[in-house]
Amino acid sequence: MSKTPIGFEPPRAQAWQRKLLLALAAAAVLGLGAWQWLRPAAASGGNAVRTVNIAAIAHPFQGQQIYSGLTGVIIRDGWLKAELAKRGVELAFTPVPTAVGGPLINEGFSGKRIDFASYGDFPAVIAVAGGVPLKLVAPLAQGQETYIVVRNGLQAASIADLKGKRIALHRGRPWELPFSKLLDANGLKFSDFTIVNINPSATPAALSSGSVDAAVLLADGLLAQERGIGKILWSTKQAPRDWKMRAELFGRADFVNDNPQLTQLVVDAYLRAAAWSAQDANRDQVIKDSSRGSLPINVVVNDLDPRISWRDRYLPYYDDALRSHYRSVTEYALKRGLVREKVDADALLDDRFVQQGLKDLDLAKFWSAAEPAAAQGNS
Repeated sequence: MSKTPIGFEPPRAQAWQRKLLLALAAAAVLGLGAWQWLRPAAASGGNAVRTVNIAAIAHPFQGQQIYSGLTGVIIRDGWLKAELAKRGVELAFTPVPTAVGGPLINEGFSGKRIDFASYGDFPAVIAVAGGVPLKLVAPLAQGQETYIVVRNGLQAASIADLKGKRIALHRGRPWELPFSKLLDANGLKFSDFTIVNINPSATPAALSSGSVDAAVLLADGLLAQERGIGKILWSTKQAPRDWKMRAELFGRADFVNDNPQLTQLVVDAYLRAAAWSAQDANRDQVIKDSSRGSLPINVVVNDLDPRISWRDRYLPYYDDALRSHYRSVTEYALKRGLVREKVDADALLDDRFVQQGLKDLDLAKFWSAAEPAAAQGNS
C-alpha cells in the first residue's frame, strides 16, 4: 500500500435481579447525560449545518469515555475534525453505553439529535421499520461473534440439550439473530426454551446463582468462561460466517441526502480508519485499544475468528454477503413480530459514498486481492 490513510423486582428480589436494575439505572443515567451534551438538531433542507453529531458505543476507562473500534481511531487521528472545521462545521461525538445502545441511538435518530451512528444491524432495522429513515453508508467490519454460555454443573453438549431450560437473551439486540438461526438449523423454536429477557450486564450473576441455565452473549461470553462462571457451548465461529451480528455506520436519510459532501467526509474518515486498522503493523495497537475499559487483551484475541485474515476483517464492501445478511435481518424482525412493516433491505444500503471514498483515497488496491465473496464463507 503506497499511502497510509492515517498517520498516527421487589425488595425480596434475587441478587442478579437487583444487579440488573442497578445496571439499567446506571446505563440510563449515563446515556441520558450523554444526550444532554448534544446541540439541537442541525437543520436540513438548505439550512447550514453547524455540527455533525456521531453516536457510538463507548466504555468508561480511567475517568474518560473510550470509543470502540474505528470511531476511536477517528477521534485520535483528528482528520475529520479538521476537515469539517475548514467548512465551518463542528464535530461532536456522543458516547453510548452498551446496555442501552440500540434504543438510545434510535431515540437520537428519531429526535434528529444525531446524524450518524456506529451501531448494530438489528436496532437499525427496527428504527427504519418504526418510521425513522436511515441509510447504511459504510460497512465497518466482517461481524462480531455470538456465544452461548452454560452455567457450571449443567451437562450440555449442544443447543438441543438446553431444551426446556432457562436461557438469558436480551431481546431485540443484534445477537438474537444468530441464536435464532441456530435454533432453526436444529429444528428448534423459541417456545422450546424459557427465554429470560435480561441485560448482558446482569447475566453473569444470573448464571452464577443458577437463575438461568445458559446465556447468549458477545465477547463477554469468553470473559464469563475465563472467570469460571460457565463454559462456552457454542459460538458463531462454528457457523457460516454470515451468521455473525454486524455493526455499521448508519446515517439519517434526510441528513445524508441533504448533505452529501459532509456525509462523504464522514465516510472517508471511517474508510481511512478501517485501512489503518487493517494493516498488520497496527494490529497490536488495535487490540490494545479494543481492550480498554471493556475486555482483557487475551479475550479480545480469543474472540477473533481465525477464518478471517486481519486485513479482511475491515473489508468495506457492499457484497452479496452484506446484502443477504440484511435481508435475513429484516425478514427475521418481521417474522418474530419485532416490527409491523418489513424493511426494504436493498433500499437501506447506500454504497455511493464508499465507492467514491475508495477512489478518492486510493484505497481500492489495498483490499483488491481480497475476494468480496470471502465474507460469506462456510461453516
